[in-house]
Amino acid sequence: MKTIAFVFGTRPEIIKLAPVILQLRKYPDFYNVLIVNTEQQKELSNQTLAYFGLKADINLDCMRDNQSLASVQARILTSLDKVYSENKIDGTVIQGDTMTVLCGALTSFYHKIPVFHVEAGLRSYDIYEPFPEEVMRQMTSRVTEIHFASTGVNEKALIDEGICKDKIHVVGNTVIDALFCLSDVVIENSRKFYVSKGIPIDDKLVLITAHRRENHGERIDRIIKAISYLSEKYSDHTFVIPVHPNPNVHDKIYANFEKTSNVYLLPPLDYPYLVYLMKNAKLILTDSGGIQEEAPSFACPTLVMRYETERKEGIEAGVSKLVGADYEKIVSESENVLSKDRNETRLTAQNPYGDGKASAKIENILRKYFN
Repeated sequence: MKTIAFVFGTRPEIIKLAPVILQLRKYPDFYNVLIVNTEQQKELSNQTLAYFGLKADINLDCMRDNQSLASVQARILTSLDKVYSENKIDGTVIQGDTMTVLCGALTSFYHKIPVFHVEAGLRSYDIYEPFPEEVMRQMTSRVTEIHFASTGVNEKALIDEGICKDKIHVVGNTVIDALFCLSDVVIENSRKFYVSKGIPIDDKLVLITAHRRENHGERIDRIIKAISYLSEKYSDHTFVIPVHPNPNVHDKIYANFEKTSNVYLLPPLDYPYLVYLMKNAKLILTDSGGIQEEAPSFACPTLVMRYETERKEGIEAGVSKLVGADYEKIVSESENVLSKDRNETRLTAQNPYGDGKASAKIENILRKYFN
C-alpha cells in the first residue's frame, strides 16, 4: 500500500483535488490517502471539504492576520516538515499555484518524495501577473515527478522549459470532474438558499468575483466604478458579488454597494452555491482562475478582469475575454451581453478544459508509476 499525501489549503485546491481523493479511495488496498490542510483559507477550505464528504487528517492552522508572503511560507514549510518527519509518505499530490503548493512541493523534495502536480503547466510568463502565483508554479515544476497537465497548451509550455515529455500527461482539468459531483438534491438546496436570501435568480443574473492581489488598489477602484455604472444602467438585472474577506477588497465593495438595491453582497459561498450562480448567470465578471474553467460548462459568457491569463485556451476558444481592470472594456463588453436576452448570448463552443474524466486518468497513471 502506498501512502499518498494530498497537501492543500484553499477552496479551489480542494475543489480540484477532491475528485482525485475520492477516486483513489475507491482502491483502499492500494492507496492510503493522507489529507493535509494547511488552512491557508481556514473556513473556506474546511467548508468545501465537508461538501465532498471529506475531512482533513491533519490541520496546520498556518495563517495569521496581515502576515507577509515570506512569513506564511516559513510557517507552512516548518509545519509540513514536521508532518513529513512523522509519517511515512510515498508521494505528494498538489494542485495549482498557491503558497501551499510551493511549500508542499519543496517539503516533499527535501524528504526525497516524488511530487505529483495536478494542473501543471499554466503560464503567463509575467512574474507579476498573477502575483505571486506565476513564480510559484514555475518553481514547483522544477521538482515535480509527474505533471498532470489540463491541456496540450500546458504540456507544450512544460516541454518548452525542458521537462521530459514522458513525465507529462494531458488529463483534462479535475474542476470539470467536480461539477459532475453535484446531485439534484444539492442543486435544489442551492435554489432554496437564494430564495431564503430574497435574491432573484432568473435570466438577468450577473455574477461578479474580484479578489486577486494584483487587482488591489487603483484597479479595484476602476472595477467598482464599472460595476456601479452597469448596475445603475441595467437596474432590472441582479448583480451578485460574493465578497472576499481581504479588507483591500471587502471594505471598498461594501462601501460602494451596500445600499444598492439590485446588488447583493454575500460572504464567500459554499461551492454548490457558487456553481448554482454560474449555472444560471447571464454574464460572469471575474478575476478567478477556476471560474474561467468552470463557466464554459454552463455556456456562460465570461469577462476576465485580468491583463494576463494562463488559461489561454478559453480566450482562443472564444468562451472568455480579457478585459483587465479597464473601465471602458469592462463596460463595453458587458453591455454587449446585458443588452440582449440571455438565450441570445449563450456560448456554443465546448469547454476546452476537460471532459470530467481527469481523476480516473490520474489514478491510472499513479498506479502504473508505483507498479
